Parts: sequence; structure tokens; C-alpha cells
Amino acid sequence: MRVLFVSLPEKSHLYCMVPLAWAMTAAGHEVRVAAPPSFVPAVVGAGLTAVPLGSDGVIHDLAKQAPDSQDYPTSNWSRCEPGEVSWEEIRERYALSVPYGFALYNDHLLDDLVALAREWRPDLVVRDPLAFAAGVAAHVVGARQIRLLWSLDVWGRTRHTFHQLRAEDPGARTEDPLADWLAASAARHGADFDEVLVDGHATIDTMPPSLRLPSDLSTIPMRFVAHNGPAQVPEWVRRVPTRPRICLTLGTSNVEGYGADYVSVTSVLAALADLDVEVVAALVPAQQETVRAAGPLPDNARLIDPIALHVLLPTCAAIVHHGGYGSFATALAAGVPQLAISTSISDHERRGRALERAGAGRFLHHKAATPADVRAAVAELVTRPVTEAAAGLADEVAALSPPAAAVAGLAELAASVLV
Repeated sequence: MRVLFVSLPEKSHLYCMVPLAWAMTAAGHEVRVAAPPSFVPAVVGAGLTAVPLGSDGVIHDLAKQAPDSQDYPTSNWSRCEPGEVSWEEIRERYALSVPYGFALYNDHLLDDLVALAREWRPDLVVRDPLAFAAGVAAHVVGARQIRLLWSLDVWGRTRHTFHQLRAEDPGARTEDPLADWLAASAARHGADFDEVLVDGHATIDTMPPSLRLPSDLSTIPMRFVAHNGPAQVPEWVRRVPTRPRICLTLGTSNVEGYGADYVSVTSVLAALADLDVEVVAALVPAQQETVRAAGPLPDNARLIDPIALHVLLPTCAAIVHHGGYGSFATALAAGVPQLAISTSISDHERRGRALERAGAGRFLHHKAATPADVRAAVAELVTRPVTEAAAGLADEVAALSPPAAAVAGLAELAASVLV
């Protein structure tokens, strides 16, 4: 069959799709990945076939935003269950997210994606949960569409809660900004709106079962397999560390997309300076320059260039990171306790609190993360109860079926008759 993958133009989102795209290719299916022009190198660098579409306007628009935009109330989708969010709040979340988030990611790709779908006729579209344009394209040509999550499914649960709250007062609560936008997008190409454009025909969820949100959607559990880009194993990684090794990484999305990080690396390094640990700070050049400009490194720390986390983490006792799903899920799979110092964007807060409840890590909002808090959290991470809880989550991840096992079921779903 023909399978079209559509990610948001961010490496962390694409990398969550790569193992399934490889599995589809290895099973003999024809796989293509739609991408804005500047994102094509990331796709081909992952060994996949790219189809350049649309423009790069969305990337430039998002790069103009400050890191603080990740703490806007409407960016926080963690409060998604009935009783956690009011009708007014959830309506406003959609009203602002459509023009200032969803549309920026999707509108510039919509026409080209529909044209590609009509030309290439994919049997299956695997899309980012926020790649709504891909959903419209699949809908127009009658292809099955599958959401592949890179988060807790706060998107599906928010939609569930929206409908529930709306039904409580249908006469007054008539607004539906998401449906209005998607209906207009579909109508431009001769299709009608339905909720499949929001939730897909099924959802692939790579979270361990104990951390997942409840769902009334069709869900396909799948093991998270880490892909962190080009990888090699340095000689020093192969040596057993003499002290507990702490990985410190802030990823690349914020410094590349927003021009700055919201976590101070120098403050974290200073907070950990008197612990009997080895801190390995894996940072991009711009982040390293900031650290060096602040003065000498603590004796227990060293800077390295970014390294594939699935290579480094098996040697680590804990990780401190920025809350991104790639870092989070790679640490889960490796059984490594984690401290997320993050914002409230998307599901970060809810995912971090779920990790805390599981006993496998800590979540600190970056504005409230004092050096004392960071030090205490890392000291706690290397204790036996936390390491055992992290190992338990790793067992849950390992028990899930790998991407290769999902291929046959997805092919069967793609071949089924749409009604």
C-alpha cells in the first residue's frame, strides 16, 4: 500500500514517526513524507523519501515568538478532563489556538497536500495529531487516517470534554472554532466536516499503559522506539562511569525555533556542583557558548556536543531535560529517572505530574525551579525507590508491540471499506 506520513516541521515530532515509517518500508509498502522545503533535509536524513510542499512561512512565524509564549494559558492543554476546565476556557483555547497555532502549521500546506493526495492516492495517512491539513487531504480522497501521538492524548481528551460541556447547554454553547475552521478547509476541496478530521480513524499511542489518559477513541498501542537522528557510540560512553552519571539536555527545539532556552544551564550546573555525580551536558554550540561565557565549569561537569540519547542514557543514573517528548520517552524506555524542568505548553505539565505519581521522576515548572529544588530533585532521582519505579515503566514500554507488529493491522485497516 501507499502510506503518506505528515509531521509538524519539528525534528522531535518527525523522529517519533521514523520507526513506524521504517517498519512500513521494510514490509514492502511505499512510504513518503510530506514536508515544507526547509524540513526536507531532516526527512531525508532519517532515510525517508520526502515530498516538498507548501512554504516555510510557519517556521519563520513561530521563530518570532518568545519562549514565554509556551506559558500562555491557551498553550496549556494539560487541563483536559471534565471538572478541570470550564466551557469558557475550553472555547477560548480553541478560538485562539486555531488562528495562532493550528492554522500556522496547516493552512500553507493544505492545497499542496490535497493535490498530492489526489495525484498519489495514498491508502493510509499517518499524521501528527496537529497536522489537520493531512486529515483533510485524507478525507478528500477517502483514505484512512491515523494519528500518531507524541504526547499524552490531551488533544483527544480536550475534544471529548468540549463536546460534553457543549451538550450541557446546547442552546447557548453553539461555538466550535475548530470545526468551523476544518469545515471551511474541507469545503474548499469539496468535502464535508466530520469528527474524523479531528481524531482520525484510530490513534497510535506509545505511552506506557499506566501513564495514558482514558480514551473513548480507537487506540493502537505501540512501543516507543527511540530515533534521535544520526548516532554513533563514542569510546568514553562504552566505559562504565565511576560515579552516577547525570545527563543534562535541553534539546534543540527551543534554541532553534524560539532563539532561546527557558532553562538556565549554568544555574542547573551550579545547583549540581557539590553532588558526587558526573554531569554530562549535551548541548548545541549556542548553548555551549552561553555556558562558557558564564565562567569555568564545575569540576563534576563537562560539555559535549549533542548525542543520541538512546546511546547515552543506558549509562546514566538520571536525566535532567526540558520536558520534550523525545527526551521523556527515550528515558522511559531506558528506565532512567528524570527531572523535567519545563513550561506548561501542550501536555508537559500533565505528563510530568503523571511521572511523579508513578514515582519515576519529578516535574518542575521552570519559573519555580530554584537551584535548591533542582539539587534536591536530582539527589532523589538516584535513590532506589525512584530507580525501581523507572525500571517498572521501562518494563511496560518493552511489553508493548514494536512498530513492525503494527504494520499488518494498519494495512488491514487501510483496506477496510469506509462507511
